[in-house]
Amino acid sequence: MQGETLQEEPKEKTAEKKNAFAKYTAKDSVFSTLFQDKKYLIQLYRALHPEDTETTEDALMDITIRNVLTNGIYNDLAFRVGDKVMFLVEHQSSWTMNIIIRVLMYLVQIYHDYFEEQDADLYGSKKVHVPEPELYMIFTGERASRPETISLSKEFFGGKECAIEVKVKVLYGDKGNDIISQYVAFTKVYNEQVKQYGRSREAVTETIRICKDRDVLRKFLAGREKEVISIMMALFDEEKIMRTHIASERREAAKEAVRGGVENMLKLGKMSAEEIAGCFPELSVEDIREIEKGLLQTI
Repeated sequence: MQGETLQEEPKEKTAEKKNAFAKYTAKDSVFSTLFQDKKYLIQLYRALHPEDTETTEDALMDITIRNVLTNGIYNDLAFRVGDKVMFLVEHQSSWTMNIIIRVLMYLVQIYHDYFEEQDADLYGSKKVHVPEPELYMIFTGERASRPETISLSKEFFGGKECAIEVKVKVLYGDKGNDIISQYVAFTKVYNEQVKQYGRSREAVTETIRICKDRDVLRKFLAGREKEVISIMMALFDEEKIMRTHIASERREAAKEAVRGGVENMLKLGKMSAEEIAGCFPELSVEDIREIEKGLLQTI
């Protein structure tokens, strides 16, 4: 509006944008947000079962293990279609057969939750109803000559018949323009932009621009662009934080390892804190004085 002055953006906001990094879990965040919306979840279901044209969004129930408040297991996506079929969908950018074990653990937890929800009597004589499981992995790396199905018996027991079997169907997003193919295409565009711009805001915004131009998740990205940028960004470099934490833990472990020797030298009283610190490069003079203070308190 004419005559209206633009307010200057707060300095802290500007600093936030400058220091923002794309999350290492950026693609995971988009996956979770995308399929929490039932209009995209039904598209996923129809990509898995194109023959079923009757099932509606209302028949889909999200049963993903989230464990927001605890450190228990959690998975990428799980949903039921009524009480008939139970779907577990994981996604991976690096190839690992351990996904089979993880999916088995998720399936057991989800069945446990289902039987509790149904108040099923597992110790009674009447056979309980069990939804049929379908297990999938969406693989966003290079396919090369990788298989369409991976199984527990083949990968972990040399193909021998065993007491339990788990089969996971691998989806590569190479079946046209369905929602799975679009998600895989999105991850590949994002990887290209990270190579060019690093894990920056520019990599995120360019990914969104390119995908919209190519009609890849266009409606999802156009309708929620600010939210998508937000969920893909982090204000701190998570890897750097982890490296700093590990280094700190190692320093503390080193201090504990030499503590006994320092205490013995302090008890002898023949060396100053500065001289003892010279013998132990892991410790500062302040560290030595802290140990000395602790010794005096125990006397």
